[in-house]
Amino acid sequence: MRAVLMAGGSGTRLRPLTCDLPKPMVPILNRPIAEHIVNLLRRHHITEIIATLHYLPDVMRDYFQDGNEFGVQMTYAVEEDQPLGTAGCVKNIAELLDETFLVISGDSITDFDLTAAIKFHKEKGSKATLVLTRVPNPVEFGVVITDEQLRIQRFLEKPSTSEIFSDTVNTGIYILEPEVLDYLPANQESDFSKDLFPLLLEKGDPMYGYIAEGYWCDVGHLDAYRESQYDGLLEKVKLDFAYELRSPGLWIGQNTFIDPSAKIETPVVIGDNCRIGARAKLESGTVLGDNVTIGSDADLKRPIVWNGAIIGDEAHLRACVAGRGVRVDRRAHVLEGAVVGSLSTVGEEAQISPGVRVWPSKKIESGATLNINLIWGQAAQRNLFAQRGVSGLANIDITPEFAVKLGAAYGSTLQPGASITVSRDQRSISRMVSRSLIAGLMSVGTNVQNLEATAIPVARYIVPTLSVEGGLHVRLHPERPDSLLIEFFDNKGINISKAREKKIEGAYFKEDFRRAQIQEIGNMAYPSQVLDLYSTGFEKHLNVEAIRYSNSKVVIDYAYAVSGAVLPQLLAKFGSDAVVLNASLSQMAPVNEERENLLVQLGQVVEALHANFGAQVSANGELLILVDESGSSIRGELLTAVMVQMILTTNPRSTVVVPVHASSAVEHIARRHDGKVIRTKANPTALMEACHTNPNVVLGGSGDMGFIFPELHPGFDAMFCIAKSIEMLTVQEQSLGQVRSEVPRVCHKTLTVRCPWTVKGALMRHLVETHPADNLELIDGVKIFERPHDDSWVLILPDAGEPMVHIFANSSDREWVDSSLMQYRKYVQDFVQEQEGGDMSMSADN
Repeated sequence: MRAVLMAGGSGTRLRPLTCDLPKPMVPILNRPIAEHIVNLLRRHHITEIIATLHYLPDVMRDYFQDGNEFGVQMTYAVEEDQPLGTAGCVKNIAELLDETFLVISGDSITDFDLTAAIKFHKEKGSKATLVLTRVPNPVEFGVVITDEQLRIQRFLEKPSTSEIFSDTVNTGIYILEPEVLDYLPANQESDFSKDLFPLLLEKGDPMYGYIAEGYWCDVGHLDAYRESQYDGLLEKVKLDFAYELRSPGLWIGQNTFIDPSAKIETPVVIGDNCRIGARAKLESGTVLGDNVTIGSDADLKRPIVWNGAIIGDEAHLRACVAGRGVRVDRRAHVLEGAVVGSLSTVGEEAQISPGVRVWPSKKIESGATLNINLIWGQAAQRNLFAQRGVSGLANIDITPEFAVKLGAAYGSTLQPGASITVSRDQRSISRMVSRSLIAGLMSVGTNVQNLEATAIPVARYIVPTLSVEGGLHVRLHPERPDSLLIEFFDNKGINISKAREKKIEGAYFKEDFRRAQIQEIGNMAYPSQVLDLYSTGFEKHLNVEAIRYSNSKVVIDYAYAVSGAVLPQLLAKFGSDAVVLNASLSQMAPVNEERENLLVQLGQVVEALHANFGAQVSANGELLILVDESGSSIRGELLTAVMVQMILTTNPRSTVVVPVHASSAVEHIARRHDGKVIRTKANPTALMEACHTNPNVVLGGSGDMGFIFPELHPGFDAMFCIAKSIEMLTVQEQSLGQVRSEVPRVCHKTLTVRCPWTVKGALMRHLVETHPADNLELIDGVKIFERPHDDSWVLILPDAGEPMVHIFANSSDREWVDSSLMQYRKYVQDFVQEQEGGDMSMSADN
């Protein structure tokens, strides 16, 4: 008798385990499901097996080959173009089936008595016999009803709860006579339950159900996959183990070493060539594949670990699945129901929350907490918040469901009934995400003042005027046009503190949400006259007469990336002419090369129109690059120096706030005007807070982050910066090019070097320990004053979001800057190499 083993499925509900493995080849107790089926067939003297293949067919063919090693004869039929369905793939090999044959699914574990089922089929003279079993919850299966002679009367494929009429279900094992295949069309998709069996019922052909005793589990989803392993260990199902039984409930493969201090609670399976470290604990239900390494003091509670995995010291695995070649580093936690796909890495002290799925070849950074499935991209960040708000790929990382959850987490950290603003740029993706955030906020009883599409400076200005607790702003990421950035403001319009971010992260990852009663659901309102309020404040803090007197002409390039082009209206009101370029938002925000082309175009227009200057505005109204009257661009450190020069000329003996990495040209300019410089950490929140809390601050920021005018509001505002520049140039009777020529000449360069997260702290400590304390400044990173007398310094600054460090060198001596950059790049690279080499040596010792 021949058997047809249907092995074509891709196992979608078992993802991520089946991304690179067909479902019948997924291991149960370290043997593929298909091998357990082959063993069952052989026990019942069925040794001619035809496997129908579709998804990754070579995996099964390479494993079983001709079947000789498994005591059977294997042949294969591959569905090349498209799947033909359960019946169609059998019809496809009808010429090989000239006598009674058995069909069995390749994704179930069973020990049914197939010999008894075949005998029943022949005794009844049946054309088709369905092997049935009784289950407590038949919703997931085809339900069957039989008469007293077990002839099938009715069946229904995967009924709803209201349609259940029996607990007797179809197991996908059939005994068939070859002539039933004549009813099926050739080379067409067809299904046994939906097509063939209803036809046999209609024609009155004898079709019976054999109700089998024994174990059966359809390994159709991850919970069933784990349960079938545990049932196998407890010997609830008769399976052939791949390893020797060393003691009751303990199967161990060859060449495996278990440290004498390790604790093992049976039943447990441990494969060939495994290494179990000192004081490791394996609780009952644990299954380890071949070539698995378990570190010292690791704690394993019923995980299923596939071949080649490495589990680090003090790691904790809880009823999870770790795929082939997975690495779980020291003190990491993989919790109940989580799945880590093949060749993925879970970093030190990282945590994968219950039920989370990680697709193959992903990297979870050290210290990260992963609370959502990791499918796209390569890595999971350690925190929800990055350097600036929450960011991620649009509609991949930042999805509607993510935003609803984030909104609920934020709202749960506020008092019930609190109000916040929500604003966005004019992109469709930002509208979608802001609406999802609003839904989450309202669900926890937070009221929303919806500002809709609003430039971010306007949104920050409005927050204090509405007496709200804070605000959210959604926009395209200023540096990555395929990503979104969600920023959180406090009640002053300043980015929230790290402490507040941690509270939101805690609520998000723990899903600690306050659910409001119906009558407590938040309300949403649309504030009126938002632009009028901003315009009033804008005008109040400008020397409007000076602007009117100037009759200035400026060219503003919005680079397809700014919503709410308020500035031209305001400048027109003050008698200035604003020529606007590229204000449409129908195009995607430009990438670097396109933006550079637009900047060249802007310079040409400024020169052709004899304009006073031009400005390219981006980041929804926060950032800008200036272009002087000759068409030359002013950006980065030069722009910082130009703005400081203009503001301190207008306001001598005042204070400016700049990030720690800004050029020392700022100090040179401040000395000219009896001004004061405050340096802060290199993040927007630190700049905003310093501008707000220190007296007499007239300007904050930098060319890379934008500029803050604290008299107006605490955020970056490119629009006000343009108007203020017109005012200051008019009062000082200078052109932008003249101001540029007066800026001190300081050489300031930077480069970036790879540095793993786990090495950053050690690198900073080593820098501090190996340099004189008097030469160090530790505002952010480590700044080393090699030549304090002339403001020559090097800053090593860890990146907040990537495994990198940035090296800045600053001096009036260009050669010193170049040599210092090379010196410290080598310093960092050598240190990283030494640390990584040490880690590898420790791993080898373990």
